[in-house]
Amino acid sequence: MKKKRMKKETRLTLVAAAIVAAVIAVDQCAKHAVMACLALDESIDLIPGVLRLTYIRNAGAAFGMLKNARWLFLIVSTAVIAAAVWFLIFYHRKTRLLNCAVAMITGGGISNMIDRLFYGETFAGGTVVDFLDFCAFPNLWCWIFNVADAAVVIGTGLLILYLILDIIKESKTAHGETNHADGGNT
Repeated sequence: MKKKRMKKETRLTLVAAAIVAAVIAVDQCAKHAVMACLALDESIDLIPGVLRLTYIRNAGAAFGMLKNARWLFLIVSTAVIAAAVWFLIFYHRKTRLLNCAVAMITGGGISNMIDRLFYGETFAGGTVVDFLDFCAFPNLWCWIFNVADAAVVIGTGLLILYLILDIIKESKTAHGETNHADGGNT
């Protein structure tokens, strides 16, 4: 039985590693294609009025917040990525949903860190290449992001879903134990 459990854990770790690698590869390839085909600040409509490719360099975090806090991003990203990698390798209460969520967040974080390290005027002066310009509600907001950002957001959504499902499961288990303990009479 223990041998089968080891196989499941190994399989989950390998799938997570594949998700991390896929997010990094797709994001970096897309960024390089955009940089090769568009000039900085140039746009091309994909779906007029909704989605276009716009090549920008973002020195901040999500939505341009905390511009020029480069060292903070590198330190926080390194800590979060290290914790996520530890989790994916050693945490033994793994589920596919939880692994997928953490892997997507990790892949997105690593890919954006690659940008910060290699794109910019100085070593720690990096920027992130953003290019997906979503403007379905131009009077309210417009977002320009990249595949890594999307992976982090989707991964965070999956993590929230996992936590909600886990709370429901624990609640049902606790409720079942209470009913069992008192003979089923509530």
